[in-house]
Amino acid sequence: MICHAPGPSELRADDVAPRPWRNGGGRTRELFAWPAGPDWQLRLSLADIEADGPFSCFEGVQRWFAVIEGEGVFLALPGGERRLTTRSEPLRFDGADAPGCRLVAGPTRDLNLMLRGGVRGCLRRAKDAESWSEPWPWRACFTGGAARWESEGAGAVELGARTLLCRLGPASCRLLASDAAQPMFWIGADIGAEQSR
Repeated sequence: MICHAPGPSELRADDVAPRPWRNGGGRTRELFAWPAGPDWQLRLSLADIEADGPFSCFEGVQRWFAVIEGEGVFLALPGGERRLTTRSEPLRFDGADAPGCRLVAGPTRDLNLMLRGGVRGCLRRAKDAESWSEPWPWRACFTGGAARWESEGAGAVELGARTLLCRLGPASCRLLASDAAQPMFWIGADIGAEQSR
């Protein structure tokens, strides 16, 4: 969907039109999918949850979920209910579980990473100014608020709120937040940098 040029490439989530969820319970903006189309094996999206209700069922999909705006959610999972806020680490769970979701206090906006077909990956919370060097073939970051991305030998990029910067290259890099309260995330996957062009 994006990242067709060499080097880092960015996309602002606000520039992507939202679409209804599969079960009609919310809206989502697809930020990246590989390969493009319905047979994706990696999909990264930003969802708006405006009411209580279940998640869509995704059999054979491993999901990562993180709250980036709002007061948070309660997710009813097989191991018990989990409360997630903008300060929580991303939660990994089986997409087939389709957990029930209760809003803590009003709507939330949430980052979702979905993997299938044997693709491995991760969604990690980024700490301000801390270097990240996990050796995934495809690496990206997402900023909840304005931030600056810096990489050894690859310069820097100023990022607005709700921005995805992908194909970061193998060098160690870091994010410097304009507002430390805004969450930031690293995303890695083994799809291969050349495959995401």
